Amino acid sequence: MDFIGLIGFSLAGAAYILFALLIIAARNNSLLAQWVLACTLVTLCANVVSALQIKFGFSLQWAMLADGFKIACWSLLIILFNTEHRQFKVLIGNYFIRQYIGVWLLLMSGSWLASYWLNYSYEYLFLLFVVLNLWMLVLLEQLYRNANLQVRWAIWPLVVALASVAIFDFVLYAQATMVDGIDFDFWYSRGYIALLITPLLLLSIRRVKNGEVRIFVSRNVVFYSSMLMIAGTYLLLMAFAGYVINYIGGQWGDFVSIGFLILSGIVLVALLITESLRRRVKVFIAKNFFANKYEYRDEWLNLIEKIETSSGESHYQMATQIMMSKVEAHRGAIIKKVSNQHYQLQYSHGLDINEAIEEHLLDVGGFCQKQGWIVDVNEYQDAPLVYPNLSLDIALCRTKNIQIIVPIFIGKAFYGLFVLGDENKIKQLNWEDRDLLFAVSKQLGNFISLYEATDKLSESKQFDAFNRMSAFLVHDLKNVQAQLALITTNAEKHRDNPEFIDDVFETVESATERLTKVLSQLRKKQAEQSSHRKVNLSEIITKVVAQCNINTPKVEFEYQDDCSTFINNDSFHSVMHHLIQNAQEATPSNGWVKVSIEAMKRKIKITISDNGSGMTEDFIAERLFRPFDTTKGNAGMGIGVFEAKQFFESIGGTIKVQSTIDVGTTFTIVLPINVANTISS
Repeated sequence: MDFIGLIGFSLAGAAYILFALLIIAARNNSLLAQWVLACTLVTLCANVVSALQIKFGFSLQWAMLADGFKIACWSLLIILFNTEHRQFKVLIGNYFIRQYIGVWLLLMSGSWLASYWLNYSYEYLFLLFVVLNLWMLVLLEQLYRNANLQVRWAIWPLVVALASVAIFDFVLYAQATMVDGIDFDFWYSRGYIALLITPLLLLSIRRVKNGEVRIFVSRNVVFYSSMLMIAGTYLLLMAFAGYVINYIGGQWGDFVSIGFLILSGIVLVALLITESLRRRVKVFIAKNFFANKYEYRDEWLNLIEKIETSSGESHYQMATQIMMSKVEAHRGAIIKKVSNQHYQLQYSHGLDINEAIEEHLLDVGGFCQKQGWIVDVNEYQDAPLVYPNLSLDIALCRTKNIQIIVPIFIGKAFYGLFVLGDENKIKQLNWEDRDLLFAVSKQLGNFISLYEATDKLSESKQFDAFNRMSAFLVHDLKNVQAQLALITTNAEKHRDNPEFIDDVFETVESATERLTKVLSQLRKKQAEQSSHRKVNLSEIITKVVAQCNINTPKVEFEYQDDCSTFINNDSFHSVMHHLIQNAQEATPSNGWVKVSIEAMKRKIKITISDNGSGMTEDFIAERLFRPFDTTKGNAGMGIGVFEAKQFFESIGGTIKVQSTIDVGTTFTIVLPINVANTISS
């Protein structure tokens, strides 16, 4: 066998001498041709060293060292095909070239040092060449798979030649790793294999012009390369395990290690043909190493534009149409979950969602809610095991043209389902389609939720406006009732007093005007617009004080003659009556209440003071001006002070409060003199 091996390596050396001469004779000065010549010379040296090793019997490590340089040269040639550099100095600066050289030097030096420290043991060298040959196979696979038809025609002989050598050496060194020794029957065959591939190398080099071979790394290439790497890594681990078994197995070591290798191969084949593993690897590669199929910025802007420009009759219709457009479906519906036992159809276009399909969608919705998955009916028909614990009636879905069911989540809460379909078969969804549909569904769910909240808010505001109007009307009626009650209370005592009779007629007239206003508001179902005219505020407050002085403590009023401004007489009378009445109610009978009015240069200042019970700062800040918040129990509506604040601020005025517990309270009201101009501006 030694003689046969010597002949093989010698013939291979002679063939590569001839190959080198042909390259030199072609006078091709391109970087590719020069590197092919370098690869040829290194391969020539490797075969010569192998032949000399057989002849003189020196250490096999020298032949393996030459083999390491040979693998590096051919691997760099493969990488060179994908570079645009045509000068050697520039080529050295290429990232992938430097990466390969760096890793190769690290592996080579590490393995030889490990071998030296272990008394020239070969285990790490065997592992080194398994890795290097596997790396070359990956580079070849990427090169061929990404080349176009013309380039494939040019490089397929090169790929076949180098792959044949790499596969043979991979098996050789993997077996050597497992059994801790090289099978020399295989080793001597390497020279003949190197000889046989020479014509293929020559043919390929003649076909490639100036190195114009481009590698565009596609998803499929990375996928198949990854599967190849997974397989190679797996075999390395199994080879190491076989070595351990052989080491500790004694006389049964070879038998057990071979059986283990066969079992490992069966497991590897089973894993590689398993669809779920292949699908997961594809998704992982696509998600982490490639740009997305969809440009999410454009999709987001497109979604916003559709939401803004769609002219659907309702937000349910708009959302359904947008979701249909994402999968080019012509039928769609949105179904809202009302309870665990009932769904409610909100909108449907072209889909007949009857009780039977609603009943079936209850189970589908439960699955979607639990798993957070989109259900693709076409995928379910092809691979139902992909959807565990889901029972889908394919016939019913086909009858109703339902093909895709997308869950709608608002936050973490399950809202309902988008049901999409078409007369024609919609293409099966991939992971990117699902991610896009999830993103769009979530955004549309928020969009629907916002519209529903807006509808509820609008309805609530309508009720609030009605209740608020009713509260003001009741408040006005309460004031009228209080005025009439005072007449009734004092009639027995003062009925013969002419001044009392005059006050009674004035009070009845005021109450009549108020009731007329209340009836007008009820008829129109809205607050009547107030008419402003120039009035003397001192005169109005005088009348209010006279009415309030029926009760105790008596109100003292200090005023100026000319405090005129444009204001609504009735509204001002009402709010002043309420504020003064509140001061009286907060003050004991032996206390005092003072009202003053002062005309300044540009404003009128009104103060209402008392020495009553007072209020805390927290009460003033949080409760005093809040509507429907009262301290009078059922006797009050809690809107008097709120109404006063609203009225004064509506005409450009202000109202401020200073109060101290058990000391008293002062209301300060500031009004512009020309209120009419303030309102119109």
